[in-house]
Amino acid sequence: MIDKESAAGRVTRILFLTLWLVITVFPLYWITITSLKDPGDVFSYPIAYWPESFSLENYAGLFEDAEFGVYLTNSLVVATVAGVTATAISMLSGYVLARFEFRTKTAVLMAALVTQMIPGFIALGPLYLLMTDLRLVDNRFGLVLVYVAMCIPFCTVMLRGFFENIPDALEEAAMIDGLSRLGALFRVLLPVMRPGITAAFIFNFVNCWNELFLSVTLMNSDENKTIPTALNGFISSFNIDWGSMSAAAVLTILPTMVLFAFASKHIVQGLTSGAVRG
Repeated sequence: MIDKESAAGRVTRILFLTLWLVITVFPLYWITITSLKDPGDVFSYPIAYWPESFSLENYAGLFEDAEFGVYLTNSLVVATVAGVTATAISMLSGYVLARFEFRTKTAVLMAALVTQMIPGFIALGPLYLLMTDLRLVDNRFGLVLVYVAMCIPFCTVMLRGFFENIPDALEEAAMIDGLSRLGALFRVLLPVMRPGITAAFIFNFVNCWNELFLSVTLMNSDENKTIPTALNGFISSFNIDWGSMSAAAVLTILPTMVLFAFASKHIVQGLTSGAVRG
């Protein structure tokens, strides 16, 4: 009886996971297939789940007509610079919160957590006025500054948890051997923290890569727009260019998929090490 129940349980789990996989993968499959259809066949009837012929016209149109290469470059630059900067600052602030005691420590942590509960679009108006006064509207540097400020609070709390899992004795031994506190941080703790830092960077990069509201608000000219803004541009008042939007979506998803594929091991190690207190 036990064997039959365990077999039934395995079958149930397999069926459930298969259904979940289909539900998860099908939108990606449909976007990819739509991007490879001829523009005139996107709304063909009956619906073709596997087109008779494939076309790269939608992809070619992105770079010939929509200047998608400029948007892709802007997103890569902005997301990479903002991700690296936010991770570096959060690493130092997380280290301070994990290793030092000071009067406002609890208030700082609470402020970092409370900021994550407030929807970002609420601050769009004041933020736009501030960036206008600083003359950073329609400026990639200004967008990087905003993204860095957006990523630091949560990333700081995340990296603080990673630092707390590293024994103090490891750092103390390095300082006894003659290293300064910064030397112990960069030469001893950071190699141990590599999975956590990788997870934090990917979190920041993906957030900046996919962010729409701030990019639409602060970026006006085509030479400074990012990919989410470009995707939003395919929707007009009377029409949606599904072929071009699908092709752009595929090219938008690919960098994050490649990033997760190469760094999946570090992500799992980082998230699990940060979730368990040593």
